[in-house]
Parts: sequence; structure tokens; C-alpha cells
Amino acid sequence: MINKISKKFNYWKRVFSAYVLGGTSQLDFWHGKPKINKKISYKELGQYYMLFSYKANYSGFFDRNGVPLLDYHGEIGKQYNPISISQYGLAHFNIYKKTKNQENLTKSIKQADWLVNNLKKNKKGVWVWMHNFDWEYRERLKSPWYSALAQGSGISLLVRIYNKTKQEKYLKTAKKAFLSLKVSIKNGGVLYKDKNNNYWLEEYLVNPPTHVLNGFIWTIFGVYDYWLLTQSKEAKELFDNCILTLKENLHKYDIDFWSLYEQSGTKLKMITSPFYHRLHIVQLKILYGLTKEDVFKKYYLKWKKYQNNFLKKSFALIYKIIFKIFYY
Repeated sequence: MINKISKKFNYWKRVFSAYVLGGTSQLDFWHGKPKINKKISYKELGQYYMLFSYKANYSGFFDRNGVPLLDYHGEIGKQYNPISISQYGLAHFNIYKKTKNQENLTKSIKQADWLVNNLKKNKKGVWVWMHNFDWEYRERLKSPWYSALAQGSGISLLVRIYNKTKQEKYLKTAKKAFLSLKVSIKNGGVLYKDKNNNYWLEEYLVNPPTHVLNGFIWTIFGVYDYWLLTQSKEAKELFDNCILTLKENLHKYDIDFWSLYEQSGTKLKMITSPFYHRLHIVQLKILYGLTKEDVFKKYYLKWKKYQNNFLKKSFALIYKIIFKIFYY
């Protein structure tokens, strides 16, 4: 009980310093306005699907090689996060494709090099990018932990840098990282198959799984990017299975006034913050562009209406605060 209270205190101390006191924190990287990149092609590897311009403008901490460090405050402090590193690289790759500015390409390549140098085997012998800090989620994720979202985002950057440079190290690393998406969680990967044979790529590896929606979708983008480059039958089959999972389960994330962040299994459902609700809308619009499946159009239009309704938006915010107080 004392340990639980201590963990909660440390969590709220970190949240207070980041959200209330302001200053530089991990939020400077994550919480911009999600936007679709209007220059994307769904049929070939070009600019990334989301614009990520606010991520390219990140003004926080960097190491001597120009790789971003996120400041989580509290006991965690400044850390490498493989997801933010990948997305920072994708942001600068977008700018390079638009402007042909070599400085942006150089920044993007530096992030890809970090991914090459930091892909490690876990205890089960599966190649993953580790988060080397504890993270308070539904349960504490002990360092080092890994995530489907990191795997998918890393692949999305690596295949683009390989396509540009033709340097084999980027393709070789992407192939290693892709293997984790085919391996079950119990065997060291990030794939969970439920009793209905739905394929879930899990952002957080907890039991029972929570099926975080935004992380799943971003990972699916990585699977699709890998298929675009390699034409791998395994990648296409995985992509198709994940899309089928979303088609059959997306309705579970709709609660008639807002979208859910995950399938938390708690009495109060874990709904999204306004940021993640906007992100869901953008991600579903992209999925509709990739697949032309009407279900994705149906829900991004529905959720956009929720976002534009002041009462529903206000109620969702209050609901979210209450959830955070009682859960995580």
C-alpha cells in the first residue's frame, strides 16, 4: 500500500512539473496539432503521412549527435525515446523532400543512425528498441521495455532513409525490427492474437492487453511502409490482418460523445485527451486513404463532429480528469 502511494505521488509530482509548472518537458515534443501531410503518396515511399512540423521544431534537449532527449522531469529525467527519435527523423525527412535542404536530410539520417546503433536483442532474442527508464502506466513498465509503436515508427524512418541512400545498414535494421511484429508477446515480440484471431500490435506490453488505438495505427503505418519497400508477402498479410482487426473492433472505441484511448478494462473507460482525439481523426483519415475502407471514413467524420461539439468536448475533458485521478 505504501509503495502504491509512493508511486502515485511520484507520478503526480512529475505530471505537475510538466503540465503546470511549464518549462521544457517531453510535452514540447508530443503535443502539437496533428495534421495530415498533403504531399503524401499512398502508393510509394515519399513524405510521411503526418506533417510533424512541430516535431521538427522541437527546441528541447539534444545529445552531441543531434538526437533529441526528452525531459520527463522527476525521477525519470532526460531520456532517449526511440519513438520520438523516429518521428523527429520523419519530420525532417518531410522537410527535405519538400525543400531539398541537405541539412534536414542530415538530421533525418542522424536519427536513422541512432536506430541502427541501438537495436538490441531482448531476453527472447528478438530485435527491439528499448526504453531505458521505468514508466508508470496501468502497471509500472520496468526498464528496459519495448513497444510496437517504437518498432513501427523506426521502420517508417529506416525504409525511407534506405530508399534515399541505398545504404544496406538501414534496410538490414528495418528487416530485423520487422520480425518483432510477427512474434507473439510471450515469445518476445509485440503481437497479440485474441480469441477471435484478431491481430493487435501492442504499444504497451501488459496483461491483459489494452490495445492502445493511436499506437496500433501508427505501427500499422510502419508495416505498410515496409511492404511498400520490400513487397514482402508477410508484411502484406500482417497489414491486412491488422486492418481487419480495426474494421471489426473500431466501434468499441466510440462512446457516443468521444473516442477511447484504449480498451482499459476499468470501470471508467479511458477516453482520449483532446490531443489524442484529434490524432485519431487524422490517423483514420490516413487509413481511409490507404485502404478506401468506409468504416474509417465513418468514424473520422463522426469523431470530428464530437470534437466540434462544445458540450461533448467539455464533458470529455472532465471525464478524462476524473479517470486520471482514480486510475493512471
